[in-house]
Amino acid sequence: MLRVRPLRILIVTPEVEPFVKVGGLADMAGALPKELAALGHDVRIVCPAYGSVKVHGTRAALPEPLGVDVGTEAHWARTWETTLPGSKVPVYLLEHDGFFSRPDVYAGPWGSHGDNDLRFVFLCRGALALCQQLDWIPDVVHGHDWTTGLLPVYLNTTLKDTPLGRIASVFTIHNLEHQGYADRRVLDFARLPASEFRADSVESTGAVNMMKAGLYHSTKLTTVSPTYAEEIKTPAGGWGLDHVLRFRAGDLMGILNGIDTSAWDPSTDKYLKHNYTPTKLAGKIACKSELQKRLGLTPDANVAVFGVVARFASQKGLDLLAEALPHIADRMQVQFAILGSGDPGLEHAFRWVAGQYPGKVGVYIGYDNELSHLIQAGSDCFVMPSRSEPCGLTQMYAMRYGTVPLARATGGLIDTIEQYVEGTVKGTGFLFEDATAPALYNTVGWACATYYDRPQEFARLRQNGMAKDFSWRTSAESYVDVYRWAIEQRTGEKVA
Repeated sequence: MLRVRPLRILIVTPEVEPFVKVGGLADMAGALPKELAALGHDVRIVCPAYGSVKVHGTRAALPEPLGVDVGTEAHWARTWETTLPGSKVPVYLLEHDGFFSRPDVYAGPWGSHGDNDLRFVFLCRGALALCQQLDWIPDVVHGHDWTTGLLPVYLNTTLKDTPLGRIASVFTIHNLEHQGYADRRVLDFARLPASEFRADSVESTGAVNMMKAGLYHSTKLTTVSPTYAEEIKTPAGGWGLDHVLRFRAGDLMGILNGIDTSAWDPSTDKYLKHNYTPTKLAGKIACKSELQKRLGLTPDANVAVFGVVARFASQKGLDLLAEALPHIADRMQVQFAILGSGDPGLEHAFRWVAGQYPGKVGVYIGYDNELSHLIQAGSDCFVMPSRSEPCGLTQMYAMRYGTVPLARATGGLIDTIEQYVEGTVKGTGFLFEDATAPALYNTVGWACATYYDRPQEFARLRQNGMAKDFSWRTSAESYVDVYRWAIEQRTGEKVA
């Protein structure tokens, strides 16, 4: 039974799985709306129609072009309507040749697109214009990261005295490090008041900061884990905006992301040749053998295999792994299965280690969805040495697949992984504090010792992880509460 009346919820996002994905934001944007719809709410999604958008099912163009009030000339978009696979949630893809026809979301071969500020202003204003065209005014608009930071600014300024002005706004911070700095021209292009260029609105260090705009102007703020919500209020984790987040602390809530438990289920995973369940793990052993063959590792059912699926970046702590890995391979009976790409120096480092330790270290540079599932299924431990991790999804995938996470204690990793206590049946993984190669090395050694010397306890860690519920249902209910609070604060309307 609904705890509140059915709400009209607009999700505005720069990426949404399975249409276009760069990171975890897309997973959330593709999973949360399905759960909200299952709770009885009217949910709709607006996303750009990039040149790389994958078409799923059928889609049709709306009969009328969409006029978007930005810039000095008329801007028009074609709107494609489809549905989120596995649901009836409408997805509206905004097509604009000048802004979105390129395949890349944020950056191309030569770095970030120079017109990202204008592109995502167009997304924000276009999403609100679409509501008017559809004659569908949401109760709340839910924006994601700096790309949607100007949505609530519109609602608080130029659109305040229109029917759209009653819309409450919720703004989710996925990664505070990326803030969307832009020249003042963006305000002119957006047709927003020049008076908003001030420190308690959109200005930061002499430029427009689109993340800061969202933090100041949104009715309510969320981020993707409770621990990250605390970290970003500190100078160490606030990336220069900690003072804003402390100011808005009463309106900020950390809600842990869930995962798509239908896409990530070892008993039905279409990418696995051998499926398995918590009580029948023979398929996991077969997946380990398959993984070893795929990455050129020495076939051995008894060796501890450590998996890595990550963007090669210092934020993910992959430089720590690159530094520690030769010492690990020299001194421990282990194998590493690594999938990822990113920093060219780290790509070279991992290729070098794989060449130095054939049969012990296997590396695939790039991304392969099937291989990512196989690494989750075929590994014994999953390594995440992140310096910062707002939420993290791969550690939850790992636990669901009976693969024990080994991670640095930060952000959502603290909220999802329970530290193993030797000699007990408690815990789901191995956590370490210091962002250093020696700390990572020692923790891999601890995991190896547990795997070889305490096999019953290691098996219990697998079972504990597989028993965890990381579905979106609880998180979706928490978001409904946030939407309700935002609507009450914005309009004074009691919706419970």
